[in-house]
Amino acid sequence: ANFYCKVMAARIGIAVFPGSNCDRDVHYILNNTIGVEADFIWHTKHRISDYDAMIIPGGFAFGDRLRPGIIAAHSPIMQEVKRMAKDGIPVLGICNGFQILVESGLLPGALMMNASLRFVCRWTNVQVTNNKTLFTNQFALKQTFGIPIAHGDGRYVADSKMLKELKKKNQIVLRYASDNPNGSTDLIAAICNEEGNVMGMMPHPERASERILTVDRSRNSTRSDAITIFSSLVSNLKQKAIA
Repeated sequence: ANFYCKVMAARIGIAVFPGSNCDRDVHYILNNTIGVEADFIWHTKHRISDYDAMIIPGGFAFGDRLRPGIIAAHSPIMQEVKRMAKDGIPVLGICNGFQILVESGLLPGALMMNASLRFVCRWTNVQVTNNKTLFTNQFALKQTFGIPIAHGDGRYVADSKMLKELKKKNQIVLRYASDNPNGSTDLIAAICNEEGNVMGMMPHPERASERILTVDRSRNSTRSDAITIFSSLVSNLKQKAIA
């Protein structure tokens, strides 16, 4: 009973900016499907406490003015997110959230306009290249799974020197497996910081976390493998609760 109470006491914050549009999806999946408490936190919040993880959701924060993520990166809440990341608290950025983490300096590289110069919205496949992070520790190494993408500026760019460092430090977490939908360097779909507690990903796991949302409903499963991003995070919070 004590273990159950500790797990249920875990709280995840979801940052909300003007223009966020995947915040409610993440909130629903965490609260109703995963079964962990998650709260919305408005971007003007100067102080965040009592949260065990933070998620920066997808959308078009501040209408993608100037460039995606740059204005949101200077919102008051991001100073707190930086502090939390430094303290080892898990931080996940999804799509626009990935862009915000890069613009905030929490993750290396840059996210540019898709090579096709078109918005891409469809399913793709990704492969797990690092299953040691707080968000992928329930995946098998090299496991491939389907997941939706929806972005116009999702092309991850890193020069040869940075790419070498990312590979050396095992910071490439997911790679596109079936094609390269946006022209990303080395097929990169997700990266993490050196410590592994901050991860940014372009695909949307919250849009594939229930069976009714998946492209293959014939499988004998209630959900897709994409939800493992969230279940890995919660598993880590459980372990931390009983440590």
